[in-house]
Amino acid sequence: MNRRALPRTDSLRRTLAQEAARLMAEHGIRDFLTAKRKAAERLGVFDAGKLPRNHEIQDALVEYQRLFGGEEHARALLAKRSAAIAAMNLLAEFRPRLVGAVLLGTASSHNDIQLHLFADRAETVSFFLFDREIPHEFFDRRMKYSADRVIAHPGLRFEIGDQLVEAVVFSHDGIRQAPMSVIDGKPMRRADAAEVRALVGQAELTDDRG
Repeated sequence: MNRRALPRTDSLRRTLAQEAARLMAEHGIRDFLTAKRKAAERLGVFDAGKLPRNHEIQDALVEYQRLFGGEEHARALLAKRSAAIAAMNLLAEFRPRLVGAVLLGTASSHNDIQLHLFADRAETVSFFLFDREIPHEFFDRRMKYSADRVIAHPGLRFEIGDQLVEAVVFSHDGIRQAPMSVIDGKPMRRADAAEVRALVGQAELTDDRG
């Protein structure tokens, strides 16, 4: 192994991770693989072995928002988390959990609010929304649980205020096992309404002090 090549390779991976993070933040790319491929194309890198891992891009995204997001990012994140609370209160009987970029704090204006709901079937949630005259549409989302176990779950897409919500519906016992995170392969982080309210309260307190 050529040890002199290691710093150069590490530096390139960091640069690619930073460019992928920028693309995700500025252009609304949600898929890590798409972002890293576009970053590699822009930088003229054709060796797949030099592409950064998803968790490296996630770390770069956090750093990007810290350096360049500023008050605009803080306001957008607060608005999305507040809308998430409204959606979770509405859907309380389905034990909603917030996941994704809005929970992790890296959401930009391009990111939707992502919820996990738990019901006997997706149609139960659909009837609930229909009774409240909330327009919605169905979609499917494939979730990975292990290297050889991928399950397609139904979901519903609707709006709360001016925010788009994507709610994936799991069976009732699905609350016990979260799908794998695409970031690090660990069980996806989920937060209930109380946790999200605490995040919003903390952000509002910080804003008041500022």
